[in-house]
Amino acid sequence: MIRNYLKIAWRNLAKNRVFSLINIFGLAIGMTTCLLILEVVSFQLSFDTFHTNANHIYRVVNDRYQQGKLIQHGTITYSGVGKAMKDDFPDEVLTHSRVVKWGDMVLDVNNTKHKASKIAVDNSFLSMFSFPLLAGDKKSVLVAPNTIVLTERLAKRMFGIKNNDYQSILGKTVKIDNSPNPYKLTGVCSDIPENSHLDFDFLMSYSSLYSGGNFNYKEADYNFTDSDFWHYIQLKPNIDYRAVQAKLDAFSKRHFQGNAVSGSDEKFYLQPLSEVHLYSDFEYEIGKVANGQMVWGLFAIAVFMIVIAWINYVNLSTAKAVERAKEVGIRKVAGSQRGQLIRQFLIESFGLNLIALILTLLFLAVSQTGFNRLTNLPLSLANLFNQSLTIPYFPFYLLLAFGLGVVLSGYYPAFILSSFQPLAVLKGKFMTTTKGITVRKSLVVFQFTATIFLLFASIVMFRQLKFMSEKDLGIHFSQILSVTAPSLASNDSSRVIRAETFKQSLKQIGGVMEVAYTDREIGGDMARTFDVQNVGGDKNTKLTMRHFGVSREFLSVYQVKLLAGRNFVFTDYNYKFDLLHNVILNQKAIKQLGYSKPDDAIGKQLKLFGRNWDIVGVVDNFHQKGLRSAVDPLILIPTYSTSFPISVKVETQNLEATLAAIKSVYKSFFPQDIFGYAFVDERFNQQYNNDQLLGEALLLFSGLLIFVACLGLFGLSFFVINQRTKEIGVRKVLGASVMSITALVSKDFLKLVVIAMVIATPIGWYTMRRWLNDFAYKIDIEWWMFGLAGLLAMGIALLTVSFQSIKAALLNPVKSLRTE
Repeated sequence: MIRNYLKIAWRNLAKNRVFSLINIFGLAIGMTTCLLILEVVSFQLSFDTFHTNANHIYRVVNDRYQQGKLIQHGTITYSGVGKAMKDDFPDEVLTHSRVVKWGDMVLDVNNTKHKASKIAVDNSFLSMFSFPLLAGDKKSVLVAPNTIVLTERLAKRMFGIKNNDYQSILGKTVKIDNSPNPYKLTGVCSDIPENSHLDFDFLMSYSSLYSGGNFNYKEADYNFTDSDFWHYIQLKPNIDYRAVQAKLDAFSKRHFQGNAVSGSDEKFYLQPLSEVHLYSDFEYEIGKVANGQMVWGLFAIAVFMIVIAWINYVNLSTAKAVERAKEVGIRKVAGSQRGQLIRQFLIESFGLNLIALILTLLFLAVSQTGFNRLTNLPLSLANLFNQSLTIPYFPFYLLLAFGLGVVLSGYYPAFILSSFQPLAVLKGKFMTTTKGITVRKSLVVFQFTATIFLLFASIVMFRQLKFMSEKDLGIHFSQILSVTAPSLASNDSSRVIRAETFKQSLKQIGGVMEVAYTDREIGGDMARTFDVQNVGGDKNTKLTMRHFGVSREFLSVYQVKLLAGRNFVFTDYNYKFDLLHNVILNQKAIKQLGYSKPDDAIGKQLKLFGRNWDIVGVVDNFHQKGLRSAVDPLILIPTYSTSFPISVKVETQNLEATLAAIKSVYKSFFPQDIFGYAFVDERFNQQYNNDQLLGEALLLFSGLLIFVACLGLFGLSFFVINQRTKEIGVRKVLGASVMSITALVSKDFLKLVVIAMVIATPIGWYTMRRWLNDFAYKIDIEWWMFGLAGLLAMGIALLTVSFQSIKAALLNPVKSLRTE
């Protein structure tokens, strides 16, 4: 019996080649798109799930309030927080680890240098997190000062390890940057998985920062005033982190005297490790983060794609019901039971889905590399089914969904076809029911609702990205190179003079227009101080402002507009920080100080770092970060040295020669350092990578969704026009034109698109309004955006339906009337 079912199924597929190919390709495209999206979703959801203790690890985050206003929502806090939590909550907190992250550092082994990133951690770090050691003892590997653990990749690069003999390099010493004492290699850990929010090349013992190490950073030991540290705690099993979090208000009042230190109140929270990657809107983020709304939005698109592909199968299969009606009637007269017919059509459905699945695997193999390049992620179908990279039992759920899709998409056509009455069919009185038409139209409305929503979302996203790219930021990044700060240069009293000499040497290069120093990379978080006061104002009012160390060329290199006063001059600078006393403020800062006009602030004083400073200039507000963040009150301080990043404005002609000359001068001044650079505009635009990716993905998936939806519309139009063949013939005999018949048939389908537009509009408005709320500066959602999305969908639908309509209208009416 099964053999006969398969034979009949194959004959039907072969007989109806066009419909079979449309069905198969529609399903294959839907499945391919669905799986590609699920690869992204699965990878993003898998972050940090490989840690054995993932469900018990939490990051300590904090909010700061000043005069009742939130002034900091950040991840950094004080060195004493973790230990204090362990001491205060011994029944809840199992262990803790502090983390301090720096940029790239230079490691020197036998006069061979390697640039690598590091984090300093407590020894408990390797017990909390699952970064397995390939050599060394995790109980003691990072206890002593000046000890380090390398990742497998870095160990191979530095020591040329063969046959994974990492034990042989333990005990060797490494010089890091310009440290006076070498570091002892005590361990080697596995390479960091791609789905880890923490990323590093090597670990340094945290005790190196404060106890007999090279840093002498006493505040790193146990302190509640210096907030440059990240904290992770591990709770004991069966402890509800919300119960611990409820105790943190009292904890804050007990340990942190905020009002006395900075005039601010502090609140601590616990962020589950599982939320760090996808749900972080914090400043001073230490790891890789993404947008959770984007990920779940992509998941919804994946579901839409596969559901719409199955809807098409239903529409196309029922559209063929007319042609198969006599077959069903004859088989029923011959004794076939309804259950046998249902099994027959379900087997056809399974076979068609199976062929589509095989084609999907081929499509995946062809498109995977390009898709990975688009997303910049290490995706593969193997990782999708690897439980270490995804949610538990995900492969089972995926296979279950496929099976249910086959059954559900096949059952409705099977139910319809098997319900035909043989007597009516064989007498030629077969007609479809109004209920059946309604179901199919509803499915088309659903398809186009999803299509219009995605088109609208794409339009809004690209308008917002265009707005951000064109908005005047008050600062210009084009043609500027950011040269990596020399990490091996000595930081003595001559640093300003040496930095000045280096700067002047760079300016002698033909393609170099100007050179400036900044104490932080443009595009990152600037330092913040909480105890700014207006001299002569209320002594009890403390303000919060950002501060930024710059050389006097900063304004000209980045084209920041000076509104009042003067720029910094050479005499404003001194290698002794205590002797600096002039500052430049932005407009936001002078308004916070109470001045209505820039000129009013010139010559006035503010209190900063416990002493008075003179305001010598006011600049226009500028966005050195993206438009997600509002402009902060900012203080520019006249300070620079050889350890600062270097901004070099260059001409675009002969860029390679200019770069070679810059590198040559760099190496002549800093022969021990490794030269590196990046274009500032490219690095700045990386802040929008997730939004750009989502916009491109939505546009791509909108196109695919439109294509698949049009296949369904094609099937429905074919079905309806077949039902109206006699009517069309009569109208032509009575003199109806091709245009009028085409309009008559098409208008019913365009009504479906209009209904879809009405449904999609409020959904799209609500969703995109929430997305735009993440930006401090954003576009308004306008009516034409909905109209454009609807017109695009309507135009595509009209083209799809018109093909069938015109074909029917051109048919000889004699042949049309003979079909009845």
